[in-house]
Amino acid sequence: MMRRTLCGCAAALAMSVGIIGCATLTNDPMTPVAVSFSDGSNGECVFENKRGTWATPIPVTVAVRRSDDPLRWRCKTSDGRETTGSIPSTMDAKIVASAVFIDFGITDSITDKHRQYPASFVIPIPRKEQPATAAPATTPVPEPTATPIPPEATTSE
Repeated sequence: MMRRTLCGCAAALAMSVGIIGCATLTNDPMTPVAVSFSDGSNGECVFENKRGTWATPIPVTVAVRRSDDPLRWRCKTSDGRETTGSIPSTMDAKIVASAVFIDFGITDSITDKHRQYPASFVIPIPRKEQPATAAPATTPVPEPTATPIPPEATTSE
């Protein structure tokens, strides 16, 4: 009787660990990423990975599909500055448990639900170019005029 109870507890524990370890059952396919520009400006971005494309104003929290490839961005600020780059995808620690239990991680590797992007990301944006400032307009200062000394004033007697 004790052996049957112990086996039942061990089986329940193994199954609960297996379910917890499977990202396919525990992770939503979409993940939120809060994005903003490094200088605090507004603009628009297009985010893209092999699972989809999302166009959105910035700053925002955008829900993107999990994927094993980087989340690429193409952005433009409201004043016309442009930038491109990518946010790396990392592997969720739950994949290790999934590889040991249930399906050896096969389902997670197909669905990419074991992958994640950072919860927030700051997109570096180039600084605004300062327009060349023109030299301030100056009014020409008239040259001082010398008053000639009459020759008789210079003769000494």
